[in-house]
Amino acid sequence: MAKLKVLIIPVTPFQQNCSLVFDEESKRGAIVDPGGDVATILNAIEQSNVKIEKILLTHGHIDHAGGAAELREALGVQIEGPHKDDLFLLKDLPMSGAKFGMADSRSVVPDRWLNDGDDVEFAGLKFTALHAPGHSPGSVVFSNDENRFALMGDVLFQGSVGRTDFPYGSHDTLMASIKEKVLTLGDDVAFLPGHGRASQIGVERKTNPFIQGL
Repeated sequence: MAKLKVLIIPVTPFQQNCSLVFDEESKRGAIVDPGGDVATILNAIEQSNVKIEKILLTHGHIDHAGGAAELREALGVQIEGPHKDDLFLLKDLPMSGAKFGMADSRSVVPDRWLNDGDDVEFAGLKFTALHAPGHSPGSVVFSNDENRFALMGDVLFQGSVGRTDFPYGSHDTLMASIKEKVLTLGDDVAFLPGHGRASQIGVERKTNPFIQGL
């Protein structure tokens, strides 16, 4: 069993939880949601002495994907995810970056789009991609059943849920995604959201006011 470790690298003015997910024994892993500050991410990789095998994206928002094109070039690895329904967001990254003072953001198209149920493998670790729209049309959650751990993106947070006040957002769709894709993973599953602190699904089921009654 691979020994999963996660190093959080806060990036962008939004303090997004870019994460370095790796197997402690082999020192191989992946970068998840490189929203920007690529030099900071590369420094964290060097300091951790982890060989990066791929880049994963949970969705196409600027703070999660703004540095993906640059990091792919620097590392020479492929990008997997999100679901293809976020293509319009990934194409619009330069405009979004200019709006939020992240002028070096570039459009990006992943090497592999992910559908619901697709597996993503690196460093002996297998994550299943769960299509969980609502915050964005193509949002995915990455679930590693072996270690009872999930990378949540901006679907569910400690004490909150993802924003849906975008023209393409849908609160009802997000709630359905959480009910059908997230809560069914099991109360013992720990997760890292795109912002803020890690939590556990069972804790959120009991205490998160946004999902009471689901």
